[in-house]
Amino acid sequence: MAIDLLNRLPVQPWMQADGARRVMRALNAGAPDSARFVGGCVRNALLGQPVADIDIATKWEPDEVTRRLLKANVAVHPTGIEHGTVTAVANNQPYEITTLRRDVSTDGRHATVAFTTDWTEDAKRRDFHVNALYCDLMGDLIDPTGRGISDLREQKIAFIGDADTRLKEDYLRILRFFRFNAWYGSGQLDVEGLSACLRHRAGLETISVERIWSELKKILAARDPRVVLEAMSQTGVLQFVLSEAIGLDLFNALVGLELEEHLAPDPYLRLLSLYPKDIDVISADVKRLKMSNYEKKRLLATASDTTDFSKEFSAKAFRRAIYKTGKDVFKARARLAWAVRGREANHRYWRVLTQSAEKYERPVFPISGEHIIAVGVPEGKPVGEVLQRAEQWWIDEDFPSDVALIARHMRLIAEDVKLREGAGSIDD
Repeated sequence: MAIDLLNRLPVQPWMQADGARRVMRALNAGAPDSARFVGGCVRNALLGQPVADIDIATKWEPDEVTRRLLKANVAVHPTGIEHGTVTAVANNQPYEITTLRRDVSTDGRHATVAFTTDWTEDAKRRDFHVNALYCDLMGDLIDPTGRGISDLREQKIAFIGDADTRLKEDYLRILRFFRFNAWYGSGQLDVEGLSACLRHRAGLETISVERIWSELKKILAARDPRVVLEAMSQTGVLQFVLSEAIGLDLFNALVGLELEEHLAPDPYLRLLSLYPKDIDVISADVKRLKMSNYEKKRLLATASDTTDFSKEFSAKAFRRAIYKTGKDVFKARARLAWAVRGREANHRYWRVLTQSAEKYERPVFPISGEHIIAVGVPEGKPVGEVLQRAEQWWIDEDFPSDVALIARHMRLIAEDVKLREGAGSIDD
């Protein structure tokens, strides 16, 4: 952990980028300390982790922020003006800038806010102490809650103030609590926060399924979320989000395998490990969670695959199976099957299998519908039948590359189909 004991963040490349300097200098011109970096960018930089989004908090209200940025020739867009947020774009890098604020009223999903110039007041409305850290262009930190730095050092995720109050303001914070523990926690979840999540889990009913899936996906993508998933299960939050989840045995085995074998976490495969082997159940939840088309396709293709991994593959059987299944689905199903074996697995075999799958390049069947029509097969279903039968022969023969041999067998199949269709011999 890269936290300086003097509460100073070493200057980061993203802080010294020309775009960041232009934006911050425009906001601080004539009034130093009117704007600071805040939240995730500060937290991740302190932890030595990559920084993606750069957020800035400022004492200026949106109209003044806009005026100052335009004066500095920085593009600005009113992306969340009702909450005091505009987005500046400098050197193709977006900077989300939000006026310091306090909550006036909340309903568990939305908040009515009032602007303030008090850094502490702004910090107190945030969710966790580790997210309420601010720093300037020189890296000087301020920790208004007095616990942000220490909680980062201790890898503790704790709500600012009363946990029940924080959750009532926004029930999505239930899942954020688990996500931040999965990514930044030590494995020991804050008891007060955990108890509050248990009490308020029904509040997730008010949150859109898209936001729920977004948080759940991030939890599943953490390096080792086993303790967090166990806590979610014990509090009933997991069952509330995934009502058909059947337990954590396969999930725990899968995560353990990924860690032992240094495999990249696969959140989609981890999700499947929580479900029964029932494609209808999985399809229903995929639809309910409103996943993207890519996510739907990947999950359902993996869930519906019937490749038999109960016996070790010969080289020929491997080539046949992966060709028919597809590289990505085969790799996913192989990893699940490996996890199911657990300690009884022949790890050397599974390593070779997965490495071979990773290197696999799918051969291209050299026959097309045009070739089949060219030998006199009537267009329509007959062409499809010849194509399907010829490809199956090619697969069964272990993908021969002899074009003449393939063409000869295609003509034999075409002859059979054409005669059956009453179209005469292909030599007529």
